[in-house]
Amino acid sequence: MSAADVTSVAYLVAAVLFILGLKGLARPRTAPRGNLLGASGMLVAILATLLDRSIVDFRVLLAGLVVGSAIGAVLAVRVQMTGMPQLVALFNGFGGGASVLVAGASFLAVVDEGLVDNQLAIAAALTALIGVVTLTGSLVAFAKLQEVLSLGGFRGQGVLRAVLAVVAVAAAVMVVVSPADTGWFWLLVGAGALLGILGTVAIGGADMPVVIALLNAFSGLAASTAGFVLDNPLLIIAGSLVGASGVILTQIMCTSMNRSLFDVVFGSMATGGVVADADEVYGDRVTSTSAEEVAMILEVAERVVIVPGYGLAVAQAQHAVRDLMRTLNDAGTEVVFGIHPVAGRMPGHMNVLLAEAEIDYECLLDMDQVNPTFAQTDVTIVIGANDVVNPLARTDPNSPIAGMPVLNVDESRTVVVIKRSLGAGFAGIPNPLFAADGTLMLFGDGKKAVLDVVAALLNA
Repeated sequence: MSAADVTSVAYLVAAVLFILGLKGLARPRTAPRGNLLGASGMLVAILATLLDRSIVDFRVLLAGLVVGSAIGAVLAVRVQMTGMPQLVALFNGFGGGASVLVAGASFLAVVDEGLVDNQLAIAAALTALIGVVTLTGSLVAFAKLQEVLSLGGFRGQGVLRAVLAVVAVAAAVMVVVSPADTGWFWLLVGAGALLGILGTVAIGGADMPVVIALLNAFSGLAASTAGFVLDNPLLIIAGSLVGASGVILTQIMCTSMNRSLFDVVFGSMATGGVVADADEVYGDRVTSTSAEEVAMILEVAERVVIVPGYGLAVAQAQHAVRDLMRTLNDAGTEVVFGIHPVAGRMPGHMNVLLAEAEIDYECLLDMDQVNPTFAQTDVTIVIGANDVVNPLARTDPNSPIAGMPVLNVDESRTVVVIKRSLGAGFAGIPNPLFAADGTLMLFGDGKKAVLDVVAALLNA
């Protein structure tokens, strides 16, 4: 068997591992195995490519494996689950940046040799544009998630983005028409970089699950087009899989918010509809409670649903919630979790957070599974969620969030909401659930409040 045949077989094995890994990621229980299969496929692909092209020898490969493994181990140990959205944003950005660097270097080398053709030029232009937008957009998303960047939109931003888009497209065309003039390539990179920044900076935190999924799709698409530049079929396959899965996930996120991708990127959730005054909604109808009172209610409950939101992640209350679940289970109470698709700052954020606390996957129910059961639920505990449990989405056609699928927690016999205050969510509207007759508000830090409830249960 020749070296070319060995490389082809290695590519085939890697492609199969990618597909099996992606299939495994579709379910929480098989996700760790899917992640391992995908990573193994990437390792096989990288080793086969570097050895086949005689780019580096075994000593360099070994050094790279050691350094990469060390970095991965440090990230796995040190990055908290609450910081996972930021890490994913960085990964997306690095993927797009790597595509630009690799494809750009290859394209410029071919230009110097005078061997460039239209297919290569088109692929290089697409890679440069998509990759650099992904890089700068992901860095802005990271900064906003890390709360080190509070800059939002500004007057004239839409016009500026349109101008940059026109410049980028024109530069891309010129890269194809006149590839020997490399100035057009650098203009394309610069315009794309600014476009990525301005395209992300005005997007709010609640839309970050959609943005991260979209940038993930972009990083895959950039890798795929880079595969055409490098004439590497496996890179085309891998990038296509990532891009397609990212597009599907983006669509799922948009459907879960009842919003179009255009509205997410160019609009704002609260641009329309009638927003009620908070004093009118709440007045003196909000009922505060204590941990001891909540414990008394839970003692006689047969079924409890816990609805986590981003506030749970901020308070790092996942382990406290696990303790609450186990305490209730020991008393014979059924406990499940209702997960809204866009709860948190990235797709699956709540699932990852609760899985870290060793909560069984079978207890994590998605919106379609848990909504029909609220009418048979004794107590629903909402921790740090707001818009995703707002009944106005279902009952008020004039609300800014009208039509957005939400968790119907108000159908439960009793609702306990754990929040620091009555502050509005991203939509900027009050939530009548907080003032409903069957709702009790337990104000305070999510982790401390849950631990106080657990202590009250144990001392009862």
